Amino acid sequence: MLEDDISLEALTPKEAPAAEAAGAVDGEGAPPGGPGAQAAAMRVNEKYSTLPAEDRSVHIINICAIEDIGYLPSEGTLLNSLSVDPDAECKYGLYFRDGKRKVDYVLVYHHKRASGGRTLARRAQHGDAGPAARSARQDQPLPGKAGPLGAGEPEPPLDYHEDDKRFRREEYEGNLVEAGLELERDEDTKIHGVGFVKIHAPWNVLCREAEFLKLKMPTKKLYHISETRGLLKKINSVLQKITDPIQPKVAEHRPQTTKRLSYPFSREKQHLFDLSDKDSFFDSKTRSTIVYEILKRTTCTKAKYSMGQGEGRKKDSALLNKRRKCDRYGITSLLANGVYSAAYPLHDGDYEGDNVEFNDRKLLYEEWACYGVFYKYQPIDLVRKYFGEKIGLYFAWLGVYTQMLIPASVVGIIVFLYGWATVDDNIPSMEMCDQRHNITMCPLCDRTCSYWKMSSACATARASHLFDNPATVFFSIFMALWAATFMEHWKRKQMRLNYRWDLTGFEEEEEAVKDHPRAEYEARVLEKSLRKESKNKEKRRHLPEEPTNKWRQRVKTAMAGVKLTDKVKLTWRDRFPAYFTNLVSIIFMIAVTFAIVLGVIIYRISTAAALAMNSSPSVRSNIRVTVTATAVIINLVVIILLDEVYGCIARWLTKIEVPKTEKSFEERLIFKAFLLKFVNSYTPIFYVAFFKGRFVGRPGDYVYIFRSFRMEECAPGGCLMELCIQLSIIMLGKQLIQNNLFEIGIPKMKKFIRYLRLKHQSPSDHDEHAKKKQRYEVDYTLEPFAGLTPEYMEMIIQFGFVTLFVASFPLAPLFALLNNIIEIRLDAKKFVTELRRPVAVRAKDIGIWYNILRGVGKLAVIINAFVISFTSDFIPRLVYLYMYSENGTMHGFVNHTLSSFNVSDFQNGTAPNDPLDLGYEVQICRYKDYREPPWSEHKYDISKDFWAVLAARLAFVIVFQNLVMFMSDFVDWVIPDIPKDISQQIHKEKVLMVELFMREEQGKQQLLDTWMEKDRKKAEPCNNHSPAPAAPPPPPPPDGPDFPGGSL
Repeated sequence: MLEDDISLEALTPKEAPAAEAAGAVDGEGAPPGGPGAQAAAMRVNEKYSTLPAEDRSVHIINICAIEDIGYLPSEGTLLNSLSVDPDAECKYGLYFRDGKRKVDYVLVYHHKRASGGRTLARRAQHGDAGPAARSARQDQPLPGKAGPLGAGEPEPPLDYHEDDKRFRREEYEGNLVEAGLELERDEDTKIHGVGFVKIHAPWNVLCREAEFLKLKMPTKKLYHISETRGLLKKINSVLQKITDPIQPKVAEHRPQTTKRLSYPFSREKQHLFDLSDKDSFFDSKTRSTIVYEILKRTTCTKAKYSMGQGEGRKKDSALLNKRRKCDRYGITSLLANGVYSAAYPLHDGDYEGDNVEFNDRKLLYEEWACYGVFYKYQPIDLVRKYFGEKIGLYFAWLGVYTQMLIPASVVGIIVFLYGWATVDDNIPSMEMCDQRHNITMCPLCDRTCSYWKMSSACATARASHLFDNPATVFFSIFMALWAATFMEHWKRKQMRLNYRWDLTGFEEEEEAVKDHPRAEYEARVLEKSLRKESKNKEKRRHLPEEPTNKWRQRVKTAMAGVKLTDKVKLTWRDRFPAYFTNLVSIIFMIAVTFAIVLGVIIYRISTAAALAMNSSPSVRSNIRVTVTATAVIINLVVIILLDEVYGCIARWLTKIEVPKTEKSFEERLIFKAFLLKFVNSYTPIFYVAFFKGRFVGRPGDYVYIFRSFRMEECAPGGCLMELCIQLSIIMLGKQLIQNNLFEIGIPKMKKFIRYLRLKHQSPSDHDEHAKKKQRYEVDYTLEPFAGLTPEYMEMIIQFGFVTLFVASFPLAPLFALLNNIIEIRLDAKKFVTELRRPVAVRAKDIGIWYNILRGVGKLAVIINAFVISFTSDFIPRLVYLYMYSENGTMHGFVNHTLSSFNVSDFQNGTAPNDPLDLGYEVQICRYKDYREPPWSEHKYDISKDFWAVLAARLAFVIVFQNLVMFMSDFVDWVIPDIPKDISQQIHKEKVLMVELFMREEQGKQQLLDTWMEKDRKKAEPCNNHSPAPAAPPPPPPPDGPDFPGGSL
């Protein structure tokens, strides 16, 4: 075969086609990736044939890679054909046109359709290429090469970029064929200028790759899952009957008593697996995963116009860069460079319609992705079967999180109702609302604001009690323990899913995937290696070169260039500019967030001063509510806009770092995006909780921003009510607008834009679109899958709203629960109906998101301790009750928290313009602080009461934090990570697997012993009938252990 291949290169142009055709016939039945074919392909790829199309007798169908690859693929391997109407045989694109081979993956590319005699090849059914059609196709020149034109037909200009892309597509598809995949091309589509390459993985390729990927597949061995006994069994049966109406009608969701033993697939041990139906042994998810792995590692090494052909000899740097990026892991770099526009597996079929064949996608739509089944459990096993383990784990986590929000919501409602029931018994709010106390408060702003009565803040004080009551402390402790319990419950649920999905022992494969370099990293390494090589050449050019060592030097240079990229790595010096850019950019973005919050603060101060000048009493009485509501809405709009901007910036910053692996890229992206969005979402809330009203100074000596704007103060009832308003509006607004409205509205808007584009097309194209499209054409119009990071991110931010400031808003878990019930079905509908089917990715956990959740849970304990201690009046009330109250009640608490100020001590220009606004002259006004009175020796100095309250607050923070942390760790220690029954089942599987292999070895040994026994029995008659020797036999030996049986 080797001699034949070598002689093929030396044939004349007229002899080569016949030899190629003969080689194709001789190689019929051999696998396309056989050693001989691969060797021929590698050799001929080094020389690109320039045979004119009209001199070839082979059947050319828009593929010049036939001569490039070096052999003619069989008709069932690569089909470039022309127009066939959709029919039931190929199930509208789910199968090849023979109706037998399933489409496992699709590559999409853009091409330019020429007119007249230069039209490209189209689809055709098998056997439709007659002699006339064949000769017509032979007369068509390939794009980018010279060929005969029609009379008077002008030659269109050559597009070197498009020709280079086509050239690389042909090389890449030829390499896919060598890898064993089968391809079919379709350019006669209903989408103008778009071509599709359908990929099918035959059985031998699936087996080879499944063994390489160590895919665990179910064996023939069945075993019973140990069930609970006694009281637990009765409880489980009762719960199953109660929850049966809310269970999805899916076979995979039913409780199973038996399970098949799983084992990594091996071609040597195929007898262990049930291969009676080879078509369904590997499901569509597994088949697409296998094909994607082949696409990732198949290389594309040559670019046409970097090799000096014709006018392409000119050095186009863009094409050269594309060639370099295409050096390894082809499909990712080819997609990035625009050689292919998309690559995706197909959905199983339509999900709605009268005559739709039943499939998993339709079942998911009916039992999972409809809003009408919001009350049902999710069919997680079917989600995993269709979308893969990674997406299945996301929805499982979201389901567990939503279930755990139910008890938190119930307790939050109870705490809220307790505050509502006890608001009339709250003595401090009753004192604030009592008109008889006649407490006159100092102005809230300079000049334009006048004195005001404390009783005017009665509504705010009563509303504050709904969230600032003793039950709030209990709820904060409860939520800290809830977060720890949720994390432990998820770990146990995750282990159950790992057992059910055969993901135990997945660590080795994860390590292998972790070290898989990204295409961008390889391109950067190659660029560095080429730059290093060029520097070495420059150095050698200036050095004297010995003639005797010239050949040796050439060999060394060539060998060094082969493995140059293996030795070169990106060091911290290479990444230092990117790291510095990251640091500066993140600091700048955080500074922008702080600046916006400062701008909103100035807006609040200036708006309050402007409203205070209004002549309407109703406007002046609602200044706080108006300013707070409008400022929060401004914050909400800014947060939503900056979230989108920060997401794009985080991706860009991660790209310029050039992480080595996909896992590293994802983790760095998540960290940056979470940091920026965390600061963006919570900075306004942190300001209200911990900074507002802390650094305002006192009457006569206020603190000013830019020497013009006086820092704003908290209401007499504290800042907790304003914190509650801020938290509720931002949380609900983000959930309603960003999470739900955007996810529903944007896909609908994109669909509407596509409809308008269709309407403006020509009538013929419109009629063409009216026909039923192929499955791959329909899926191409769907949105590409962008990863799970946005889905996780919105839930983690929501988890922060639920846990971080829950002391100020006990109803946060309830609103999160209501949002998540919609969010699950919204995400499900998006995955089933709006997105292309993503490539299934195996994963055994939710990755870095778990660590972020734990970090948020720990931070929530600290923040809630400070909210209770410093933002609410819980600690000052306790101090007053046990240290200053005369009768052991809260009577007099409001007066105790207010200090006095003599209005004659106002600075010049800060006193109210209308001091008689209340109808009488004010001598002493009150303000909220612990300071000495004006008649004291140290007037307006901080009093001893302030230090007593501060000491109590700090003590509470320390005690609360350590107590709750200890209780959380205790919960973590008490609840085991792996359920006992799962650990027993895993151990049972190992024992059964050992027994299975022991029986197999015993069977082999028995079979071998049987064969040896048969061979021995066959040999005995031959020994008995052997010819007697000529000489007389020697005397018989004596009987004994060394001579048993005597003589013959």
